[in-house]
Amino acid sequence: MEAQEVEVLRNLLAEVRQMLSGRADDTPADELSVLTGIRTGPTTRPQDRVLARLLPDFTTEDADLAAGLRQLHEPALIEAKDAAAAAVLATLPADGGKIELTPEQADAWLAALNDVRLALGTALDVSEDMPDELPPDDPRAAHLGVYHWLTFVQDALVQTRMQIR
Repeated sequence: MEAQEVEVLRNLLAEVRQMLSGRADDTPADELSVLTGIRTGPTTRPQDRVLARLLPDFTTEDADLAAGLRQLHEPALIEAKDAAAAAVLATLPADGGKIELTPEQADAWLAALNDVRLALGTALDVSEDMPDELPPDDPRAAHLGVYHWLTFVQDALVQTRMQIR
């Protein structure tokens, strides 16, 4: 990876981690959680659409069930996403260069890249109908190139992981 690619990825990962951390910090105090030591999260879907894409409902069939599942599982989901991002940051060369990963590190990369792509794609309103390039006056145009680059990196990593298994 080139140095500027490393910097872009570091910044995107930092933004995702900051959003997830903010969500975790906004969790209301729960007396049962304090008594039992079981971590709980909020029962409601995030209002921010990017964060809602990263932390989707666990079910849509029953609102009460969805709230309960979110409350029980969202903290672990945030923790897993943060750990994947941290693993990528730990394996990124400071000034760019060759990256060699263990299978476990590659899996963490895949998870973190997926989260970054989901967040960026949601912010850019990426859809199947969107053209590969946007007009230069579209404020999303520059960021769409980053989205495509992330897609390339993720695809290359998937292809490599498939060869190793």
